Amino acid sequence: MLGALTTTVIAVGAVMAALVASPAQGAVPSPTGWTLQWSDDFNGSAGSLPSSANWQIDTGHSYAGGPTNWGTGEVQSYTSSASNLSLDGSGNLKITPLRDASGNWTSGRIETQRSDFKPAAGSTLRIEGRIQMPNVTGTAAVGYWPAFWALGAPYRGNYQNWPAIGEYDVMENVNGINKVWGTLHCGTNPGGPCNETTGLGNSVACPGSTCQSGFHTYTFEWDRSVSPNVLRWYVDGTQFHSVSQSSVDATTWSNMTDHAGYFILLNVAMGGAFPDAIQGSVTPTSATEPGHPMLVDYVGVWTKAGSGTSTPTPTPTPTTGTPSSLYLLGGGSLGSAASSAGTATLTSAGGTNHDGTPYQQQTFTKTGVTGTYTGGSTQFDLYVDAGSTVGNGQQIRVSYDLTGDGSYDRTETYSYFATDPVTGYEHYTQTAGLRSSSGSLGNLSNGTVRVEVWNAIGNGASTVGTGNQSVVRIPFG
Repeated sequence: MLGALTTTVIAVGAVMAALVASPAQGAVPSPTGWTLQWSDDFNGSAGSLPSSANWQIDTGHSYAGGPTNWGTGEVQSYTSSASNLSLDGSGNLKITPLRDASGNWTSGRIETQRSDFKPAAGSTLRIEGRIQMPNVTGTAAVGYWPAFWALGAPYRGNYQNWPAIGEYDVMENVNGINKVWGTLHCGTNPGGPCNETTGLGNSVACPGSTCQSGFHTYTFEWDRSVSPNVLRWYVDGTQFHSVSQSSVDATTWSNMTDHAGYFILLNVAMGGAFPDAIQGSVTPTSATEPGHPMLVDYVGVWTKAGSGTSTPTPTPTPTTGTPSSLYLLGGGSLGSAASSAGTATLTSAGGTNHDGTPYQQQTFTKTGVTGTYTGGSTQFDLYVDAGSTVGNGQQIRVSYDLTGDGSYDRTETYSYFATDPVTGYEHYTQTAGLRSSSGSLGNLSNGTVRVEVWNAIGNGASTVGTGNQSVVRIPFG
């Protein structure tokens, strides 16, 4: 929860499919093939604080020596009061935001005593939690920001080295929307290889019951058994986001992984940069209702030995001047360096289905690109918004002219992204899925990369962020 801060609720792969609203389910699970390293089942008497052996409680509006309002602009003060933070006596941790008669908000935030959660070389780490977000929606939920997340150990005692030390947002949610956001924060702020302060993220609706009305399992995996390494996010056993080691430069990856490990946090913030951005105005409001808790059934950390299926990382031939990250810039260009934030308007689809076929598209191009194909695949993170329009869907096509002769050797069209009718930007990434492709990739020699974005469906215009907001990562070194 530091830049566009997210919260991390950790859910585990296929074992946790199809969980619905229910009280605490009992013991922390024992998924096959995984070894439990640490857990808390939050058993204890009602009104008691969580175990001091497992957790430390954050209080106030910041760490001593850290950024004000926890670096996110949130308005609440965290306390150690049982009214904000306590066990419910039924096997859950309860974190409850409250507002006093003067309009001041309080809430709870805890972090693990341990800060060494990290997979050994060749193994995988899994962080998971079974959580019910605050059960409040609509205007009464504006400003609510529950989160389950992890921060790199070097942040403790420094508080100025974010985002380089890494942040894994397993689960976060804002304003009572039926979505879970999963995000990686890393690199430099603002902008940088991880598009800060937004980060590299994706969101998805909770399956079955809404995120607010039922418990769901949120899982994060850090897989060092494959090369390149990969980070994965799940809700109820279904993966909805991933980031590969090849998505960022070697220094950025090293800074967030080559340290002692991570500590885990649980909190419910009120207001701040993320809910304000989604709402399009300052949160919380006078209509926001206090007293709706986040319930946490358990949190666990597991490890698993490597499967022996790792594939070696291709060693590209050294080249110069090849950007692996291309930002969508104003004027229809792609650039290896981000510029100040802006927007480009996507024309309404006019109620006609343009799925798979560009329609009055915004086109961004970079020529003179040279580099060796790494064997990877295209990745992207577009910041898109349809305002309050219902039923809009943005779509992207990425094309590669390997030799710059005007003929595109590889074209990739991704499934469109259905934006929600809530003002505020959302992340459209490659996890939407590859709809169609033609041709094949090879080395780029003075070639051209073209990115086209348009409204595939809907009856309203929308926007795509430019400058430091939308990026395409091409698999070339």
